[in-house]
Amino acid sequence: MLMHMSSRKRFALTLGALMAFAVLAPSTYPQNRPKPPKSVRLYVFDNGIIKDPDVSRFRFKKEEIAEPNFVVCSYLIVHPKGTLMFDAGSVPDANFKEGVTPTTLNRYVATKTLKSQLAAVGYAPKDITYFALSHYHGDHIANSNDFAGSTGLVQKPERDAMFAEDSPVKEQLPLFNRLKDSKTKILDGQDFDVFGDGTVVVKGAYGHTPGHQVIFVKLAKSGPILLSGDLYHYREERFTDKTPTFEFNGPQSLASRANIEAFLKKSGAQLWIEHDLQLFRGLKKAPEYYE
Repeated sequence: MLMHMSSRKRFALTLGALMAFAVLAPSTYPQNRPKPPKSVRLYVFDNGIIKDPDVSRFRFKKEEIAEPNFVVCSYLIVHPKGTLMFDAGSVPDANFKEGVTPTTLNRYVATKTLKSQLAAVGYAPKDITYFALSHYHGDHIANSNDFAGSTGLVQKPERDAMFAEDSPVKEQLPLFNRLKDSKTKILDGQDFDVFGDGTVVVKGAYGHTPGHQVIFVKLAKSGPILLSGDLYHYREERFTDKTPTFEFNGPQSLASRANIEAFLKKSGAQLWIEHDLQLFRGLKKAPEYYE
């Protein structure tokens, strides 16, 4: 009888633990992905602010820039045939501590984890079909390893630089090292139609880094949008010949800008400058979306 009662107690405790986990799990780990949408959706995630950047590094004076602080954001593109995550934030989710906000890392200040924002729209990193970085700089790569199970979309010169022995981001390798062994589609600067219908296209825009890339998204209601990574940093930078002092190849960047501007004119797409805080303030943030 004592053994029987003990077993029942153990069962009750186990069941209680499972029920408690079930209650907590949906907030962090979506159990069921949303049904695929009928048309493409674009979610904007808030990955924080870069405070007080040195505008002289972009060849500007303080008085020439209306909003010097940068926003850090990333994007989830949901297509009827799959999903694509573009960029991964500046502060690793692992740095966040319960009850402590905001979370800071150098000049990066963030209040939300990337995974919590993904979860709010029904996804976890394991649900992401494709993962792409605009480029390898630290304010874009923080949570890259979470997407090692996705198919990576990367330009060959960018990948070569990321994993070279003398990589310029060697110190940050722990943030993206798992991507080296991920399933990867290596691109060569030519347009890559991700889902085969022209609605999501990766475009090479080399210069800021060896294999910087941007993404064109064609939305049924909102129209075409170009997610431009760091092709520009400030809106004041557009239509000038100014490139950052730390640019990998300034002339190559100017050539890429010219190509993209011609594409924008032809396609009628909006240009979203990823770091433009003024633009970001007016955008819908996840869980709202553009379609």
